[in-house]
Amino acid sequence: MLNRLTPGYRSLGRREMRVPALNWMRIHTIAFKDFRNLQDETIEIGPGANILFGENAQGKTSFLEAAHLCATGRSQRASASREMIRFGADEAHVRINCEKKGSADRIDVHLKRDGKKGAALNQVPIKKIGDLFGNLLVVSFSPEDLKLIKAGPNERRRFMDLELCQMSKVYCFDLQSYCRALRQRNLALKDLRKRPDINDTICVWDAQLIEHGCRILRARKAFTEKISPLASLIHEIISDGRELLQIQYKPNATESDFSEKLKRSLNRDIISGSTSVGLHKDDMVFIINSSDARTYGSQGQQRTASLSCKLAEIALIREVKQSSPVLLLDDVLSELDKGRQRFLLESVEDVQSIITCTGIEDVLKNAPGDSKVFRVSGGSVAPKAI
Repeated sequence: MLNRLTPGYRSLGRREMRVPALNWMRIHTIAFKDFRNLQDETIEIGPGANILFGENAQGKTSFLEAAHLCATGRSQRASASREMIRFGADEAHVRINCEKKGSADRIDVHLKRDGKKGAALNQVPIKKIGDLFGNLLVVSFSPEDLKLIKAGPNERRRFMDLELCQMSKVYCFDLQSYCRALRQRNLALKDLRKRPDINDTICVWDAQLIEHGCRILRARKAFTEKISPLASLIHEIISDGRELLQIQYKPNATESDFSEKLKRSLNRDIISGSTSVGLHKDDMVFIINSSDARTYGSQGQQRTASLSCKLAEIALIREVKQSSPVLLLDDVLSELDKGRQRFLLESVEDVQSIITCTGIEDVLKNAPGDSKVFRVSGGSVAPKAI
């Protein structure tokens, strides 16, 4: 199957894909202290599939959240640091020891109840949490991601931004700068009716939105152009050649008209107190057999397109970073039929993965033979013999 994403040429039905030789990335250990409900312990992770099973609310998703936090500096579940700290504790700590391009790295993230967050790489503190991007590459896949096509534009922008930030520190800088300028412009818009003297500041924020926004626009356009053929190829295989998937980038403004659109919308923006034009309004469109999948696609088609997009993420990261990411699968197999379960697991058998599930039997049927299994109960993670 899709060890089609492995180095060299692999058969893909009637087509082939070339993927360069890779520097493999893997996690060796994850350690916790007062993180969510997880026990304070250090867990050794296998190089292939790592399956975490157990009842709900035992800590399986928290385990994946910790890995995602060390990779991106952000939680995909919590909006505030205090939500990730064990009840009664003042702070939490997660540590990951990983290997990238033959060298060992240690990533530490500290969370404090007052909202402060700190991180260190190889025990050297980093100035900004965003500097974690790129040191540990991950692709996260949860049941919510299966709704990527059906969800609102914000989810699709988040999908683009997360992957682009992992692949490019320049993109991460531009995105942070754009968001900062956007916040300042919105604050100025709210104050403008009471303080006409700050009218000139709008032009300052507009200039920053345009500068960083145009670079973001170019990066998102290039990202979509690269991931679309990869996802199309995978979707074609899953659908047995019956469906053609295309992904299109739909920017709210272009490089040529961004400035003019900001000027034209100023009066409306002053009334609403928010910026109505810009890269924060972008979207992606998924087309299946010439029809908009969000409007006309069946639930099965939408899920297949989402799955194809996630697998294409892995291929794209490999192509751009020359390194294989770690796959975080959070109970997503229960949302897929047996055919798609099998396809997914066979597709990523050469990628280090951490997979959560409630029932172990169906997962083991399709999991690689060298899989490592852990039982999660009451926040404790213990290896189990298969």
